[in-house]
Amino acid sequence: MFKKILIANRGEIACRVIKTARKMGIPTVAVYSEADRQALHVKMADEAVYIGPAPSAESYLVIDNIINACRETGADAVHPGYGFLSENAAFTEALAKAGITFIGPEAHAITMMGDKITSKKLAADAGVNTIPGYQGIIESADHAAEIASEIGYPVMLKASAGGGGKGMRVVWNEEECRDGFVRASNEAKSSFGDDRVLAEKFIEEPRHIEIQVMADAHGNAIYLNERECSIQRRHQKVIEEAPSPFLDPETRTAMGDQAVALAKAVDYRSAGTVEFIVDSSKNFYFLEMNTRLQVEHPITEYITGQDLVELMIRVAAGEELPLSQADVPINGWAVEARVYAEDPFRNFMPSIGRLAHYIPPEETDRVRVDTGIEEGSEVSMFYDPMIAKLVTWGADRAEAIANMQEALDRYYIRGVAHNISFLNAVLAHPRFDEGRITTNFIAEEYPDGFHAEDVVPDDPGLPIAMAAMAHRALIDRAARISGQLAGHERKVGRSFVVLAGGENHAVEVTPADDGYEVSLDGHEYRISTGWRLGEPLIFAEVNGEPVCFQFDRAGVHYRLSRRGSQIDALVVSPRTAELASLMPEKVAPDLSRFLLSPMPGLLVRLSAGTGDEVKAGEELAVVEAMKMENSLRASEDVKIAKVLAEEGQSLVVDQPILEFE
Repeated sequence: MFKKILIANRGEIACRVIKTARKMGIPTVAVYSEADRQALHVKMADEAVYIGPAPSAESYLVIDNIINACRETGADAVHPGYGFLSENAAFTEALAKAGITFIGPEAHAITMMGDKITSKKLAADAGVNTIPGYQGIIESADHAAEIASEIGYPVMLKASAGGGGKGMRVVWNEEECRDGFVRASNEAKSSFGDDRVLAEKFIEEPRHIEIQVMADAHGNAIYLNERECSIQRRHQKVIEEAPSPFLDPETRTAMGDQAVALAKAVDYRSAGTVEFIVDSSKNFYFLEMNTRLQVEHPITEYITGQDLVELMIRVAAGEELPLSQADVPINGWAVEARVYAEDPFRNFMPSIGRLAHYIPPEETDRVRVDTGIEEGSEVSMFYDPMIAKLVTWGADRAEAIANMQEALDRYYIRGVAHNISFLNAVLAHPRFDEGRITTNFIAEEYPDGFHAEDVVPDDPGLPIAMAAMAHRALIDRAARISGQLAGHERKVGRSFVVLAGGENHAVEVTPADDGYEVSLDGHEYRISTGWRLGEPLIFAEVNGEPVCFQFDRAGVHYRLSRRGSQIDALVVSPRTAELASLMPEKVAPDLSRFLLSPMPGLLVRLSAGTGDEVKAGEELAVVEAMKMENSLRASEDVKIAKVLAEEGQSLVVDQPILEFE
């Protein structure tokens, strides 16, 4: 076994690998950039080595820096995590030359599976179902249009060396094909240093289902069932589950057998994932093979009872797999939700900043939080904005989803925007509940983006009742204190008005033995709680059912969040509500004359200048964030009055770029 393992990564996956190495009694080495000096993975590891400035191209992607860190600390093995150098054949070869073991597959497998054109040919030769498409490199936009016409629209254009949704475009006609080819090429070059693009038939009503494989150097290879990864936004996974609610045992076996056949065809050793696209008739086609640990591996660990990182380490050390295919169970159900620092109400734009308050849900045998941050951590513009992977288990799908919803309610994050409201809304969606999901789910259900009105609370009166209860609890406490100081008891009224959602709600709140009774619009709520002022989470029983609300003060309002919904409630006396109705409404400033940056990012291109007349739909500017190009287009015919930013400039959210006449 290895004497010391260096983790060539950062964030949650570095912390994840450290936990398993510690369990195995193996010391660990973390590496860190300037931006990660105080990061959690640095604190968790036994040793840590500085490897360069914040940009990953100058730190985490510099092979020599990683090898020097191994030499400096005596690490004899490297776990790459995912991303960065995890699928870089040159890295594995450099490690081998230095006498350091790579905890992952051999370089030849990475090379063959890392190129989508080569991998597709190998898959076909191994008897794996493949999607119809063009096997060569597309040379130009004209060539792309010609090929797409032969395949038949819709067509998927994607980077040959791509992954994570970068360099991918679905095109539905010739005009989109030409434009999509240029964008896919640019993104591919920016993200991977390789602008090659290929084309294949786009499967409508598709599901994205992947098979986890594990193989050793002794000829043993198995599959550890499947993961349903169809809930995606812009080709990036959002919620995953295992097993899939769609597959039957026969299809699972067929997919697993083909995945193992492909692994054996390339003499694969380590953990890997064979991704398939599955149509509504359960026909499945090879998509790609990821020669690394997947982000969503915890759900496989939950239903199989296997530690995939430990298996990777043992296989890399030359051991045989400790289990056969017959030993792989499907025990219960697991769901993973990716918690991101992004604002779902602003088209999911990344959010950067410091986590002023951070309270994850308590970990149990049914709740797991894989994270690389803690309260006070910084979400940097240099790296992926993932905060954590929240994973829950249940005896069946319904229980796993219910556990996830409860855990999301208890996940308290402040200081950066986050997507918890969106995640909970998806989980509560009837179509998700029924398992009727495809990779188009988010685009179809939220075609104009995600808005507060997209979330319908299970009981609209409950947050209003909780706001009234919280207000009464606060003034009761204030009354007790002032009464004690004055030497007499101060009485508190029981009638209030809750202003929420533009409506007034008359409520009555009466103290009870262990809480309050709230009467609202003919509904009675018996609320039992030990909540106290200052606690960000309200744990309570309402009419005998447990609930959890997130509670904040927003000026004079109470802000309550639960199950994806949020309300700002102002609780006042009936007389105050009467007077408030007479107040004039504040008119928001008119910002329609400006093109504002919807996210923090780099202004890579200005497509219009002062005096230009731009038609609706034409491009005005391109902002790059997290290596993804975002084209900002005119919503109507406009004339440019003034240019307010320069190409190459770093922008903050809502920074003006152009002013219109």
